[in-house]
Amino acid sequence: MKLRDNNHLVGYLFISPFVLGFLIFTLYPILSSFYYSFTDYNLFDAPHWIGLNNYQKIVLDDEKLAKSLQVTFTYVFTSVPLRLVFALFVAMLLNTTTRGVGFYRSTYYLPSLIGGSVAVSIMWIQVFGDKGLLNSLLGLIGIHTSTSWIGSPGTALWTLIALSVWQFGSSMLIFLAGLKNIPTSYYEAASVDGATRWYRFFHITLPLLSPIILFNLIMQTISAFMTFTPAYVISRGEGGPLDNTLLYSLYLYRRAFAFFEMGYASAMAWVMLLIVAAITFAIFKSSKYWVHYEAKGEG
Repeated sequence: MKLRDNNHLVGYLFISPFVLGFLIFTLYPILSSFYYSFTDYNLFDAPHWIGLNNYQKIVLDDEKLAKSLQVTFTYVFTSVPLRLVFALFVAMLLNTTTRGVGFYRSTYYLPSLIGGSVAVSIMWIQVFGDKGLLNSLLGLIGIHTSTSWIGSPGTALWTLIALSVWQFGSSMLIFLAGLKNIPTSYYEAASVDGATRWYRFFHITLPLLSPIILFNLIMQTISAFMTFTPAYVISRGEGGPLDNTLLYSLYLYRRAFAFFEMGYASAMAWVMLLIVAAITFAIFKSSKYWVHYEAKGEG
């Protein structure tokens, strides 16, 4: 009995770093932000309880928040599909046994390792600035322009979308693993029956890959809503020009650390949590119409 108690103690000691880390750095901040969302709190004075006023202001009074939601939804619902399509396209190109394919897989995955960094965001400014690489390449083909693609209201958000699509490596690897699990006998049988390449793609590849697509769609959607660093660096923390790169996460940061409205920022965080949860729930509910599970014959 004593030996068993000692074993339990050793087990508790091993899991204690995770438990303490979860309680101190995850659960406590979550509960604190929920409390602060009902208060007027500026980091310097004690929080003052104001009930639902912060949430009322979010819904009725904050026009800039509405703009940030518009920008964020445009960013998410454009960048995520483009990234997944591009990732699947590259995964299918790399789904071969050609010599050196491992090198290409590593090369295509590299942007995902460094894509969210400050250094890459600064590089993006050099690429899409008025004297950047893009304008230099356009000049080589006779299109001379001094447009700052990052500084123009009509194209600034699209530079962030391009950066997001460029970070397709993680989705590509997951798609590649899914493609390798599809039995080649399915394609061989379809070829014998005279099925075209497009027919095999839409009737074999996509249905069998649909659970992987669902996983990537959910993970990339959540990740897109949390995008912060590129928007902060490229717009110098302002969300410009004309608030066209003011993502929700950037606006939340400005409310918290530029205007010291921690209570309002906490309420914004919980609203974003509800929005992401609702979209994730909608994706899950829709999956029964387009996701095929081979074992159950569903989809």
